[in-house]
Order: sequence, then C-alpha cells, then structure tokens
Amino acid sequence: MDDLPIGGLFAALLLLIVLSAFFSGSETALMTLNRYRLRHMAQEGHKAARLAERLLQRPDRLIGLILLGNNFVNILASSLATVLAIRLGGEGAIPLAAGLLTLVILIFSEVAPKTLAALHPERLAFPAAWIYSPLLKVSYPLVALVNFFANNVLRLLRVYPEELGGDTLSKEELRTIVNEAGALISRRHQRMLLAILDLEQATVEDIMIPRQEIDGIDLEESWDELLEDLREMPYTQALVYRGSIDRVVGFIHARHLMQTLMRGELTRERLEALIQEPYFIPEGTPLNTQLFNFQKAKRRVGLVVDEYGDVLGLVTMSDLLEQIVGEFTSDPQDSISDVTPQEDGSYLVSGSASVRELVKTFGWELPTDGPRTLNGLILEHLESIPEPGTSLLINGYPVEVLQIQDNAVKTARILPRQRRQQSGR
Repeated sequence: MDDLPIGGLFAALLLLIVLSAFFSGSETALMTLNRYRLRHMAQEGHKAARLAERLLQRPDRLIGLILLGNNFVNILASSLATVLAIRLGGEGAIPLAAGLLTLVILIFSEVAPKTLAALHPERLAFPAAWIYSPLLKVSYPLVALVNFFANNVLRLLRVYPEELGGDTLSKEELRTIVNEAGALISRRHQRMLLAILDLEQATVEDIMIPRQEIDGIDLEESWDELLEDLREMPYTQALVYRGSIDRVVGFIHARHLMQTLMRGELTRERLEALIQEPYFIPEGTPLNTQLFNFQKAKRRVGLVVDEYGDVLGLVTMSDLLEQIVGEFTSDPQDSISDVTPQEDGSYLVSGSASVRELVKTFGWELPTDGPRTLNGLILEHLESIPEPGTSLLINGYPVEVLQIQDNAVKTARILPRQRRQQSGR
C-alpha cells in the first residue's frame, strides 16, 4: 500500500465513506417504509416495491447483509485513514486521523443519510432494493452463516426470528390511521369509516324504535278500519298483530299490498296471505352482527325481543345504515323529532330520545354506557321518579323535568350553554 499515491488513497477513502452512507441510509429507508403503502405499490406492479417487499419478508437476512457491507467499508476506511496518517504525519497523527474519520463518518455516513432516509424513505429504499436483491443472492452463504450465529444468540433470549408477526392492525390503530389521513380521505368518508369501526360498540337496543312507539296494523279491527289504516300506512313494511303487539303475526310490504289493492283483489284472506313471518332479534346483538344477519336473512326489519320473548322494539336496515352514513335528511337535527330547539338556547327533549343520538347529533357529552334514553338517564341519576320542575345536573348539563306521564319523564329541558365542568375530585 506504500506504493499507492496519496491521491488514490484519498479517493478510495472518499468512496468508502460514500458506501458507508449508502448502507446506513438504505437501512433506515427500508426499515421505515410504510408497509401498507409498499404492499399496495407492489400489487399495482411497481417492480422496486416488489423487490423491497421481498427483502423485508426476512429482515434478519437484509440486516445481516447491510451490516456486513457497512462494517466492512467502515473498517477498511479506518485502515486507509491510518495509512494516510502515517504517511502524512507519522504515528503521532493516527489519533487525529481517527478523530477526524469518526466525525466525518458520524456526519456524512450516519446522521445525514439516515435523516434523509427517515424523511424520504422511498427515494433511497427503492434504488437500494435493486442493489440488495442480487447482492443478497451472491453473498447468501456468508449472510446465512452470520444469521445462524445471531439467531442462535436470540434464541437464548427466547426471541425467534422465524416466527415473524404479520403486519396486522388493531381496531384502535386503524382508527388512528383514518383520523390522521387528512386530505387523503374526505371528512365525510372518515366519519363513515369510523362509524363502521364503532358498530360493534353499540347494540340493537341503542337504535331501535321503542315498543310504545311502534305503529302497526291490528287484524282484529273491522274491515273498514283495516282499509283506512292500510291506505294511511307511511312505511315500506308495517307490523301486523292481533289485538296487541304481544301477538305479532308478521310484516306486510306496502308494494305487494298496493299491487293487490289496485287489482281489486284485496280481501281479509288475501291480506293475511301477504303477511311475511316476523323476524326476531335477540337483545344485546351488536350492530355489526345484525348488519350481517339482515344481509344473510335477506330481511330489512326485525323485532327486538328479550330473554322471555317479549317485544322490546323494532329495528330496520335503514336505522342501522344511518349509523354509518348519517341521517337521510339535509339537516341531521331535523331528523330528531324528539328535540325542539328554543330561542333561549335550551332544548325541549322527549324522555324517549336516544342518548346516543343526542350525543351524535348535537355533540353533547352525555354518558352512553348506561341507560339508552333520556328518561332512563334521569331516573338513574335521581334514583326515583321525579316531580315536574325537578332540576339536576347530568355530566354538567342542567336538566329540568317538565312533564311526567305514566311514571316516566315525558319532556325535559336541557341547557347545554350553561354546562358546568365537573371537578376531577
């Protein structure tokens, strides 16, 4: 090496520093790639993405290859720096050369390339994948030997590189990704995706029409009364019962009814022949499960029943889909008939109003893990049936009971603007 010119040694040292920067930067770039974006690009036919994805399937081999190359060039650079120091200043210059080389490698071969790789991983990772793929094949025996010893050391620590975990996302991680998508996903679509994730947190009782509010057709009425009820039926499908809702017969579809009525063929017997058997839903069924059950059973409406078979309420596919896409009206607040805004900023709310709907529509921070209606929420807080004029605070919101009917709160006034923040005691 004494025969080599000083300029050649400096050129070789500079080349080794560049190679060291390449190994350091490409390692960071490959390891910080967005795996889901990488997978998408690979599926779209991006060749460099396919190579990178294949390399990352066994990161132990990739890391072994990169560290082999990086350590080799760094050690060789250190040797060249020592030779240059001896030839230029004697043995006394070796410590100075070591310090300078350490500073140069730290700045130009570690910090700078790794920072660049962290900020723009694809710029370095994809070109590097073209180099590492054939290089790994050529040096595979050496890399395999290094991995053999390294993996055995890891096994002593009960870490098994072969048992690589899949790149799966939990529901909360997926929620974070959707929230941080920014302009990539419109705010409306973000809300829909988050609503889908929230379906399993709600049950059919949270969205059902309560038993006392269900309208239906009573077959025990006179024929004239039946015809009048059928003509005024505002629903696509109507519940049919005998005498009371506890004696459900089934559902009748308005389209089938109108077709028969227009042909003049409607009789009591024909009417009963058009009735479809009822579809029952057990209480506590999560909304995501019920969405699948509706699809599987090819039904659009069902009755929620408790463990004794008593009817609790009615759920439709439309109610369920509104939990995902929002209310099917121009203004979400218009769809809650149980709420009437007042000029003073207060709201008159029916006791049967759904707490979840109030939270979802108005953004009120009411507890949703307890009673499902405002009436139930008030009774839970008071632990008794209140008198008209009773006032209370629910999660800091002033609530005044206005009307009581049948031992339940019929109407209450909520003043969200006067909410008091509760202390953390």
